[in-house]
Amino acid sequence: MQRTPIKITVPGNHLMPSLLGERDSNIRIIEDAWPTTQVLVRGNEIIIEGPEAETVSDLVHEMVLLVEHGHPMTENTLRQSIDMVRSDESPADVLTSEVFRSPRGVIKAKSAGQKLYVEAMRKNIITFGIGPAGTGKSWLAVALAVQALMNKEVDRIILTRPAVEAGERLGFLPGDLMAKVDPYLRPLYDALHDMVDGEGVERMLEKGAVEVAPLAFMRGRTLNNAFIILDEAQNTSPEQMKMFLTRIGFGSKVVVTGDITQTDIRDGKSGLIDLEKILGNVDGIEFIRLSSRDVVRHRIVQDIVNAYENRSK
Repeated sequence: MQRTPIKITVPGNHLMPSLLGERDSNIRIIEDAWPTTQVLVRGNEIIIEGPEAETVSDLVHEMVLLVEHGHPMTENTLRQSIDMVRSDESPADVLTSEVFRSPRGVIKAKSAGQKLYVEAMRKNIITFGIGPAGTGKSWLAVALAVQALMNKEVDRIILTRPAVEAGERLGFLPGDLMAKVDPYLRPLYDALHDMVDGEGVERMLEKGAVEVAPLAFMRGRTLNNAFIILDEAQNTSPEQMKMFLTRIGFGSKVVVTGDITQTDIRDGKSGLIDLEKILGNVDGIEFIRLSSRDVVRHRIVQDIVNAYENRSK
């Protein structure tokens, strides 16, 4: 049965180039996603025909909202929006949600999972962000940490991770201890530099407002009034994880990130695996699981993650 076409009037011809894409490339992507649907354009009107016209019209309405908010309708944004609409999520609600306005620009969530992760970090004392590479686990945690420091909600940021990697041990690397651990902590430095200019980062480090240290340095300490990020937590042992979590003092917030599919611990069990069974019912703790749908690197990374997940099933 042929359904009545749905007509959408775009509020302004100036929005059309961004909506349609170069040489109507966005229209072709939409029609490839819903092969039984046809999208026609007449002036500032978009006409949608086919059995899935209602779903496609929902997508187009979301696209209009994004473009009105100044969000560029790139191919990646459009494909993300398609995935969200198929999951009954609102791309406009997710992609226009501001996380942090840094000197280097506005940081926003780029997926529904990321938005949920940000909300969890704001709400809880301890948040576990678990998911594959490229889902923004560490980057968003650093953004929230910098925001908390600038708002004087905490006195300092502590960035830490276990010095465990595949292939090389600390003893084989040149330099003193900090020079040896620097490569392991470099991803956290990089995220910090994305939020604050280079001189600002150096000032923070000199004043002690930002501390970067391997996990072993946490033993015996009580961490008060700090925003603490434990990165690559899949490489902790259960004993190390317990040691870290019991360092938390008053006025602190903790984010623990990790990818349990990339554990480099030799002859041991990861402290992140099965931790939700132990701590899942503790008030103030939340576990957020990100997936390939939340990968914000090149699209091929999402395909690689999916391929490995399918292989393990």
